[in-house]
Amino acid sequence: MAPRPRDDAGQAFPVYITVVAGLLFLALAYLAVGQAAGTRSEAQTAADAAALAAALETRDQLADQWLDKVLEPESWQEIFEGKASVPNACWRAEELAARNDASVDCAPKGLLGYTVSAETNETVGDTIVPGTEDQKATESATAVIEARCSPTPPAEDADDEALPSLTCKGGEDWDVKPEELSDLPKAEDLFDVHLADS
Repeated sequence: MAPRPRDDAGQAFPVYITVVAGLLFLALAYLAVGQAAGTRSEAQTAADAAALAAALETRDQLADQWLDKVLEPESWQEIFEGKASVPNACWRAEELAARNDASVDCAPKGLLGYTVSAETNETVGDTIVPGTEDQKATESATAVIEARCSPTPPAEDADDEALPSLTCKGGEDWDVKPEELSDLPKAEDLFDVHLADS
């Protein structure tokens, strides 16, 4: 009687199943990493936006103070240095974070800045990695306000009512004249707002 030929197909099947299972596990692991990265990105976006919102609110308040006291040049430098009394704008950070489905801890950073820590309200969700169903992402950001302009005293032979001029970054100067107060620099002309390293 002739020997029966060996059936290699039956031996390859377990190997095939093992390879497919391994690839499936890797795909699920990558999905978990992607979900975590996405949640972390949402937290960073919320933190950045909230910190900028608080800083922009303070910038606008400082610019409004400068406009209110434009005829009091002795107060200008204090305003540009952030030493003027303005309300804390963390409420604006909290408001914007809520729109981004996050909650924040906000605190002033020095005279001209805010540091915000944002936590997502949504969790990473169910993944192959245990514990992610309750895990939220937390990221932080700092936004600072920088004066773009500094006052330059009027010439010695100028009229007693002459106001200082403003010398601003980018080579832009403003001649502030008491009789022409309708064309004054705006908040974005007076102050820069940007994110900084936390």
